[in-house]
Amino acid sequence: MNRTAPVSDRFDFAELGARDRYKLLIGSVVPRPIAWVTTVDEQGRPNAAPFSFFNCLSSDPAILALGVENHSDMRFKDTGHNIRVTEEFTVNIVGFDNLDAMNVTAVPFGAGVNELEMAGLTMIPGEFVSSPQIAEAPVRFECKRHVTLNIGKSREIILGEVLAMHARPGLVNDRFHVDAAALDALGRMGGHGYCRSNATFDLPTMSETEWNSRQHQKTAGR
Repeated sequence: MNRTAPVSDRFDFAELGARDRYKLLIGSVVPRPIAWVTTVDEQGRPNAAPFSFFNCLSSDPAILALGVENHSDMRFKDTGHNIRVTEEFTVNIVGFDNLDAMNVTAVPFGAGVNELEMAGLTMIPGEFVSSPQIAEAPVRFECKRHVTLNIGKSREIILGEVLAMHARPGLVNDRFHVDAAALDALGRMGGHGYCRSNATFDLPTMSETEWNSRQHQKTAGR
């Protein structure tokens, strides 16, 4: 049976400015997980900042990806600079109870300001890397830089290999399943929007046999 494709609005990215492309992307690719990244500079001074251009790209090897934007004058922001010189960083997952503190670390403080102190957060020394962990975060991933992709003047993509994960007690069971409701992670929507990950449902992937059986039932029910 032939079906007529629904009419859709088209947005030619070649004809759009960077800001309009950005709004379309962040409003459509949702929810996006948030990497609450901690690093240290050459003097060992800590830095913390949240990034929503973030995801897990591989489990073997275990790779996390960060999209880090530069300053408007193309200088590296603290996170990008620190990873460049130390090749280490820690990704802290943002739980709902971290919302206010995370937002404080997003404030564009001047160079040398400790965002962790400003937000009233507790630092845990890294075990595998020099970057601190945020004690209040439900999950923390210690990472070493795997590769950096310079994709333009304004942004670079940093791939980090996970060396270790730390989790709040009781969050992971003996089968290595993470309790999504207890994690209650924040996700980023478009604009200033956020969402929570504690409202979930399961949908097992069907086998081909199960799919064929379902199609047969649909046909028989007509």
